[in-house]
Amino acid sequence: MEWPSQEAEPTKYWLSTLPANTKLPDLVRLAKHRWIIERDYQELKQELGLGHYEGRGWRGFHHHATLCIAAYGFLVAERSRFSPSARAGQVDLPVPEMPPKFRPRGSAGARGAA
Repeated sequence: MEWPSQEAEPTKYWLSTLPANTKLPDLVRLAKHRWIIERDYQELKQELGLGHYEGRGWRGFHHHATLCIAAYGFLVAERSRFSPSARAGQVDLPVPEMPPKFRPRGSAGARGAA
C-alpha cells in the first residue's frame, strides 16, 4: 500500500502474486512500472497516431500499429541520446555492419536502378 506521511490513511493499494521474499524496492518498482506503460500507450495513441486507424482489416491495423511502434522506438532511442538523464535510460542499440558491396534499393549504384 502507499501511505503518504501527510495522509490520515493509505491512498493506494496493490495486490501482488509475487513470492513473499520479494524485496520491497523490487515490489515498488514493479508496481510503479504500470504508469510508465500507460504513459507510453497514451503517447502512442495521441502523438504517433495509433488511435487514428479507421480501417476494417487485421492486416491494415497490424501494418499501422507496427509503423507507430517503430516510430516510438526511434523516438525513445533519440530521447535517450539527448536527455539530461541519458545515462539512466541509455538504450545502446547495436548497429550492424553493412556488407562491403551493399547498395540501397533505388540508389544510383544499385542494380536495376533507373
